[in-house]
Order: sequence, then structure tokens, then C-alpha cells
Amino acid sequence: MDNLDDMTAEDRHLGEPAGSPADERRRTLARRGWSALALVLVIAAGAAGWYGYRQRHPQAVPVRLETVIAERADIEQSVNATGNVAMQSYVDVGTKVSGQISEVYVGIGETVKEGKLLVTVSPVVQAGRAENNRAQMARLKAELAGQNAQLDFAQLQFQRQTQLKAENATREETYESSRMGMYSAAAKVDAINAQIQQLDAAMKEDEAIQKQTRIVAPISGTVVALSARVGQTLSANQDVLMRIADLSKMSVQARVAEEDVTRLHKGMTAYFSTPGYPGKRWAGKLRQIMLLPADDSGRQGKKAFYTVLFDVANPSRELMAGMTADVFFVLEKAERAVTIPASLVVKPDNKGMQKLKVLQADGKLETRTVRIGLRNADKAQVLTGLAEGEQVLLPASSATTAQPSPPQQQRGDAG
Repeated sequence: MDNLDDMTAEDRHLGEPAGSPADERRRTLARRGWSALALVLVIAAGAAGWYGYRQRHPQAVPVRLETVIAERADIEQSVNATGNVAMQSYVDVGTKVSGQISEVYVGIGETVKEGKLLVTVSPVVQAGRAENNRAQMARLKAELAGQNAQLDFAQLQFQRQTQLKAENATREETYESSRMGMYSAAAKVDAINAQIQQLDAAMKEDEAIQKQTRIVAPISGTVVALSARVGQTLSANQDVLMRIADLSKMSVQARVAEEDVTRLHKGMTAYFSTPGYPGKRWAGKLRQIMLLPADDSGRQGKKAFYTVLFDVANPSRELMAGMTADVFFVLEKAERAVTIPASLVVKPDNKGMQKLKVLQADGKLETRTVRIGLRNADKAQVLTGLAEGEQVLLPASSATTAQPSPPQQQRGDAG
């Protein structure tokens, strides 16, 4: 019994029966190990053989190239600028009288017709002044009537003295006195007439002022600004009460860099979009290019920017003054042109010619000389040398023999 306790585990294993479960498990593990080793050796041998084959026959290995398909699309060349929407036609409404606002009949955003009453003003000119002027006018006319009677009498006296002098029946002093009396009466009549004319002008001015206490709309439009308040004291020709604008047409003021403004001209097409209406576009015709630089640009070595104006219709009143505008001035445009990505255009010569690699149906590459037309940031127009649907090699690919990419893996979007 003592000898059995001293036996090692290996001795006990050897003493187990040959058909025990433990012995079967050991044999299974051994078989799996040899199988895994054999598989590794086969894979290694295959890889080594394939590598050697590629070294000996490189031309037989298909190469997958990245190509792009020439497609027909509309393309335009334009000058891009930023700007703002502004009101094209507006009028600032003021007053020509001094006084106090008694009533305001409109509010901001209200649409008014030409001639509509906007504000009434109580003028500084009081009604008593008008009554005083009328009384003074009546007095002057009465004086004029009396003076005219004196003039008639003086004229008769002078005529009589003239006859007597011709007969040597009057003295020279009496004759001269009658003549001076006639002239003096005529001068007084002229003086009173001048006073009447002066007073009449003052009365007409007061009447005009009275009419101007009713301020009406000078144009049809929308009230976009209002500062008039009931009880507000006004000074003649100094206060602006409101602004009325015609919002059916708006102007866009774009800032164009000096290197681009020389390519613009009056009447060319321009369009813009604004963040307030994503995906919507407004178009118009260039109206004016300002001749002086905008703001402080162009000074002390800074780049000059010029303000360019064009008008757009705004029938639905969607556009508002101050909105940001992303503007494009169209230099040239082509419809349904053969186009390729702009990245494929690399320094064409002065005639627009350059070389491209075109993938043939047999998988070979052909070098073509093509003529490039319009270009923008996304795509370029091909005038000659390339047909719609042909595959052009992208610059990243380089091979002389290739296997075309499947349609689903080709990049055919020309932008």
C-alpha cells in the first residue's frame, strides 16, 4: 500500500486501461493539432506560389482603375459675390409746417395708396392771425379807395391849372403846386397797392400752411418706418415722420472684387439666394456699377471692392431689406454640354487643349487631346475630343492595361 502512494501521476496514467475516455480525448487533440499545422503549411505554400506568379506575369493581373463618365449637363461660368437686399424705391415723408401732431392714421407694415391721409398737424399759425390779416386787407383796400379819389381830384386840378397857364391866367407857383399834388397822390396809391400785394402773399402762404397740416401719402407703398407720435412737436422742413417704400421691386447691392468687376457689364443676368429661403432663387439684370470703391476698400494697399446693383421682382413681398444675398453674375452658359469634373482640367494651353486618358472597351488606355470650354468650381465643358458616356481616368490611377470597374463602383457624377 505504501508503494502505491509513492506512484507518480504518470505511473498511474500508464496503469489505466487502454480504452479509457481520457486516452480517447488525448488522441482527438493530437489529430486536431496535426490538421491545423497542415492547413497553415498549405496556405503558406499557396501564397508563395501566387507571389512568384505575379512576379513572373505582371501583365496578366487585372488592375481596377478609378474612372469617371463624361456626362451631358448644363454649365455656367460666373462671378460670385456677397451682398444685401435693399429697397429700390422709397420716400421719406416730412412736414413743411411747425406745429404739433394731432392724429396719426397709419402703422408700420400698412399698405397705403397715393393721396391717403397719414398725419394731421395743429400748426403754430393761429386762426387769429388769419382774421387779423383779413382785417388789415380790408383797411388797406379802403385806404386805396380814398387815395384813388384824391388822385382823381389832383389830376383835375392839374388839368385846370394847365389850361389857365396856357391863357396866362394863373401863377407859375400855383401850376407847379397842382402838378406836385397829382404826383404825390399817385405815389400814395402805388404804396398802398404794394402793401396790399405783400399782405395778399402772406395770406396765401398761411392758407398753404393750413393745407399742409394734412399730410398725405406721396406714393403708393408700404409704411416701413414710422416716427410720428400724437402730441409730438414738429419743426418745419426738419422732421421725417415716416418712410413709405414700394416693396414690389427690390434691389441687390453686391460687393464685387476689383479683379472680377472688370468682367461685368450692364444688362447681364444675375441671380442670388438668401438663407431665409433655402433652395429658392431670384434673378434680374445688372443695372449699375458704382465707379468709386465701396466703404474704405482700396485704401492703404487694401483690395478694392465695388458696389454693383441689380433689381428683382418681389410680388409676394418675401424679400426684406437687409437680407443677405449670395450673388452670381453669369458670364457664359452652355446647356446639355459634355462635361467632366473640374479636377481633371490641368493647365490647358492658350487654345484650351489638354490631354486626358480614356479607358477603351478592351481595357486599354488611350491618350486623347481634348479642348476645354467653360469651367467652374465643379465641372468643365469638353468641346472636342470626348463623347458622352466615355470613361476618363482619374489622376490617382496609373496603369496601361486595366479591367473596367463595375458600373456601381464607377464615379460618373460630373458635378
